[in-house]
Amino acid sequence: MISRRIRLLSLVFCLHLSLIGQTHDSMKLSLSLRNVIDLAILQSASVKYVQNTNVNYYWRWKNFQTSFRPQLTLNGDLPNYSHTTSPVVQPDGSIEFKQVSQAQTSAQVSLSQSIPQTGTSIYAATNIYRMQDFIKNSVEFSGSPFQIGLYQPIFAYNYMKWSKKTEPLVYEEAQKDFIESVEEIALQATQRFFRYLQIQTNYTLAANNLKNSQDNLRIAEVRRRLGKISENDFSRIRLSVLNAQKALNKSSMELKNADFELKSYTNLPQDQLIELMVPLDMILFEIDPEKALEEARSNRKETPLFKRRLIEADRDLVKAKRSTGLSATLIGSFGVSNSAPTYGAVYENPEKQRTARLSMSIPILDWGRSTSTVKLAESRRDLVLFDVERDISDFERGVIVQVEQFGLLKDQLNTASEADKVAENGYQIALKKFQSGEISITDLNISLSERESAKRDYITSIENYWESYYRLRILTLYDFELKQKINYENPMLSEN
Repeated sequence: MISRRIRLLSLVFCLHLSLIGQTHDSMKLSLSLRNVIDLAILQSASVKYVQNTNVNYYWRWKNFQTSFRPQLTLNGDLPNYSHTTSPVVQPDGSIEFKQVSQAQTSAQVSLSQSIPQTGTSIYAATNIYRMQDFIKNSVEFSGSPFQIGLYQPIFAYNYMKWSKKTEPLVYEEAQKDFIESVEEIALQATQRFFRYLQIQTNYTLAANNLKNSQDNLRIAEVRRRLGKISENDFSRIRLSVLNAQKALNKSSMELKNADFELKSYTNLPQDQLIELMVPLDMILFEIDPEKALEEARSNRKETPLFKRRLIEADRDLVKAKRSTGLSATLIGSFGVSNSAPTYGAVYENPEKQRTARLSMSIPILDWGRSTSTVKLAESRRDLVLFDVERDISDFERGVIVQVEQFGLLKDQLNTASEADKVAENGYQIALKKFQSGEISITDLNISLSERESAKRDYITSIENYWESYYRLRILTLYDFELKQKINYENPMLSEN
């Protein structure tokens, strides 16, 4: 984390220095691969989306934590006025419609608490009720100065107990997914960097080829006047100039498109001139597959994800069993209550108040519905166990394969580098021989084609190295260069 901060601060400082003393038209930034990655992680639209997603999970976790803390609530009607004609039951059971004009006021303060281990909900409350009858011109009060109660499901599915097991894993997955998503942005920035670099290389080669072709044409024109070159060879040289110009125009258009894409992704101004530097600072170190696998198991979101999937399978099976058998609910309360013509009298010599209720539900005949529900849940649980076991194997194999691929890049890089040097040297020799009249334009074009192919292969080998390196970081969330776990802070959470 400290290394990442230093790199970001260095990037901002270097970008600032590169602009000092330059005019708007001459500003040009030379960006390395790490500069582009840091810009993407610092200010891209993608990282803002990742940060917002992480904030969403943060508040989901906070909301879950508060759901099991004591809740103090005030409820009331202030006031509840009615003036209407209502049916009133008389002492003999008959109904008469009478004019009713009342103002009712009530308030209740309650403290509730859930107990996840048993699924119990308990509460303590106090309430007061005032009713004013405008027709009788009377006021009455009633209330419960103190009351405690509980709600206890018996033989029922306890969602609170299971959520206490799964929600911490969901939050852990979100934290690891945040780091993984930022590393995904680094990989995407790498891919865009090399797409731009390949086109920039093509543009540089095309510009160099056009210059050499124009020089060759001037030499050919002198030889033509001296009668030392055939019309066929002269026409081929002119055609090479036209082809070089076409290649340069094509590369120029492709470079503009790549330039727009890279600046849009890293949120750089579109009028900012940039130039990419070939990232030659490869670290061709050996990676222990067991170490990579150990870090992947420890750091990736798959570990808590697999665990959560197994817990959810057990949860669904328990839910199926508890919802199809005997279920009961115990509801009880104890307190005191009173009624009086004045507010204060409600709290004088209140009467005891007790309630108790046990409600039950027992399936007697359901035509096999309960059995099939449980069997379906058991089948799904077995399927989840199989899927998780297979996914764990695929995940671990993916890490090992990536390590093996990364280990093969050393020879590939060395070979591509040597081929690039040989092809470049061969082209320079062929160019001098052509200009001195020792070889034909056909031989020069062959050398030119070999040079361009070797250069592109070398850039592709470098790209494969860096993409493999960042894919390995994504798979393990471990920095093998610094030998430490990868970690990022979410600035949106820091603000909160």
